[in-house]
Amino acid sequence: MSVGLISRNSYKNFHILLGVVCFISYNSYAQIKTSIDSTSIKIGQQITYKIEIESDTTDLVVFPEGQTFSPLEMIESFKIDTIKYDAKYNLIKKYGLTQFDSGVYTIPRQKIVVGSKIFFTDSLKVEVNTIVVDTTKQGLYEIKPFIEVQKSTSNWWKSLAYILAVIVLVAGALYWFIWRKKPLTEEEEIALLPPYDRAKLALQKLDESDYLQNEELKDYYSDLTYIIRKYLDEKVYDKALESTSDELISRLKLLKDANQIELSNADIRNLETIFKRADLVKFAKSAPDVALAEIDRNTIDLEIDHVKEALPEPTEEEKLLNKQYKEDQERKKKRRKVIATIAISIVLGIATFVGFGLKYGFGYVKDSIVGHDSKELLERDWIMSEYGVPPITISTPKVLQRKVVEIPEELKDKITNTTFLFNTFFDPISISVSTTKFNLPPEEQEKANSEEGIADDLLNTSEKFLTYFEIEGIKDITVKREQFITPNAAEGLKTFGTLNVPVQNSDSYIQANYVLLLFRAENVRQQIVMTWFDDDTYANDMVERILDSIELKKAED
Repeated sequence: MSVGLISRNSYKNFHILLGVVCFISYNSYAQIKTSIDSTSIKIGQQITYKIEIESDTTDLVVFPEGQTFSPLEMIESFKIDTIKYDAKYNLIKKYGLTQFDSGVYTIPRQKIVVGSKIFFTDSLKVEVNTIVVDTTKQGLYEIKPFIEVQKSTSNWWKSLAYILAVIVLVAGALYWFIWRKKPLTEEEEIALLPPYDRAKLALQKLDESDYLQNEELKDYYSDLTYIIRKYLDEKVYDKALESTSDELISRLKLLKDANQIELSNADIRNLETIFKRADLVKFAKSAPDVALAEIDRNTIDLEIDHVKEALPEPTEEEKLLNKQYKEDQERKKKRRKVIATIAISIVLGIATFVGFGLKYGFGYVKDSIVGHDSKELLERDWIMSEYGVPPITISTPKVLQRKVVEIPEELKDKITNTTFLFNTFFDPISISVSTTKFNLPPEEQEKANSEEGIADDLLNTSEKFLTYFEIEGIKDITVKREQFITPNAAEGLKTFGTLNVPVQNSDSYIQANYVLLLFRAENVRQQIVMTWFDDDTYANDMVERILDSIELKKAED
């Protein structure tokens, strides 16, 4: 076997290595004393629990941590006081404990690690008394009824609803402001009319004005001449609007002489007369009679008809070019809409990503869009199952698969093993649950099931587990140990830390974490092993969830 490669078969069978444990007794030279400042308190009152240890200066001492004082509750953990004399340390650790129900309680024995040895303190009894309430001064109230609350299993639907709402909002905005066929305004409808129809409509609007009634002849002639100039600008001479009256009449005469427009001399003279009269009204403040203004209006109306008749019919080529022009305009308009839609969608998409990223984290949003195996495992419906006898109850993202572990012939009469696995060390997260039963001779059973024997078994098994890791090429292993208590108060040893797992077919390593939970009962050892990649935040969340779900049942249950 290569040192840089983990064997999947050895991963399945490594429990055999851990199943063979030597039970040894030992003597310790450390001195441990425990005391409490009071054996009788009132509900909610704090007592101080003190542990004194005398040990060598080279020994590592691990005090209890967490809620290990149940049924009493730890509310404060004080710093360790250290006194040194000669080659010894006198360590004093204090805890603040309390209880909110009356009764007589026993502070359980606490496990202390001194160097490589494990010690247990004596248990202590504490009486918690009720507080007398004067009901003549304190009013009593009815007990409020229970209110049923429906538990929500997940909030994934909220994120989905937000995303769908944003998509619908963006799509609606794009349709309303870009793709919707908007109703045309009056000016837009007029602009779509042919030049001749627009000129006729402008004359009708001029008739509806109050210029003549108010004798506002300057404004009247300005609008009147603009109508005929605009029509000529679109159909005859494209500079009619910016030309003077003399320039425009000269251009019309040239076009007539060049046979480009079939206007009569009378038509040109009529236009010249009206232009000159309009110039006098606008610039010389001339005031012709209202009747003459109406005659000029009718003359312009007639000349518009004459100009239309004088214009040559468009050729088929001109009609085709005009049709192509309109199609090109439509394509350009559609292209502008597409570009605007894409640009707005990109901007809104980025804004949405940033918004959700600031709220939920950019990594989470990216993984929700692209997908992430560990995230899918974490957010799926988990399974709560029991494994082995006596059973280990544990919640996992998938059901653990049973693996048959081959036991050497010389050990088949002494141990039996059941193992359940999910994934291997190569995966972002792996889970292993196993139960080992011992069939020992009577003289060895008593020693193995003693407090010292159990403590030695847990520590030795933890060491063998780390040795197995090293054999399989895992390196840079850090080791921490502490007491672990399940939600149903089962006590065990927790070994945890970091390590570097070799990548298959490569010289590189992946930094990962591991945790080993060991529980010992009479002739039974139960073990839970988990490894997960350090950079996988979802795996970290899964491990926390698994650890909170672990419960152990006694064999007689």
